[in-house]
Amino acid sequence: MNFNTPNWEKMSDGLVPAIIQDARTKNVLMLGYMNAEALKKTQESGKVTFYSRSKKRLWTKGEESGNFLNLVSIKNDCDNDSLLIMVNPVGPTCHTGTATCWGEDNNPNFGFFSELEATIEQRRTSADGNKSYVASLFEKGINKVAQKVGEEAVETVIEAMDDNDELFIYESADLLFHYLMLLQAKGYTLKDIEAELIKRKK
Repeated sequence: MNFNTPNWEKMSDGLVPAIIQDARTKNVLMLGYMNAEALKKTQESGKVTFYSRSKKRLWTKGEESGNFLNLVSIKNDCDNDSLLIMVNPVGPTCHTGTATCWGEDNNPNFGFFSELEATIEQRRTSADGNKSYVASLFEKGINKVAQKVGEEAVETVIEAMDDNDELFIYESADLLFHYLMLLQAKGYTLKDIEAELIKRKK
């Protein structure tokens, strides 16, 4: 694991902030502090260990609860006075029982696609089918949603074999949009697709 050892002499208290981030979801889980001994133990054990300012000793996250932070990687910031530590968490991270120390869920976030999924869900469950295309398509049933995905897939393939990149992107967006609708019609989300692809990773 290649990273620069923090410049401990710059730290007035001998401690460096360690930002803990989930390696898969990229969510920030917590902030802790490390001294040189805690960093060494983290590297040797593969389980993130901090220096507790309240207990005045080293403590390995999960040493009592079993909710360990399994080390994936360590990076320095540009000034070499803080660490970004990527982990695979076991169970909730916060001592209060939440997934993060900010009380948030540690779910995968697909950026705008997650926002789009939320919009589709809201319109599927709450919108008026006379005013919302999404709601109206769901009202027609899963066969109609599936048919629409098929139509968009064919149109995307046709445009892929043509030279109009603008139309190809347009039809690709239509296909993805309707596929997200089909996933919800079947009771699934992008998280389920991600999980399946992770299982196939070799």
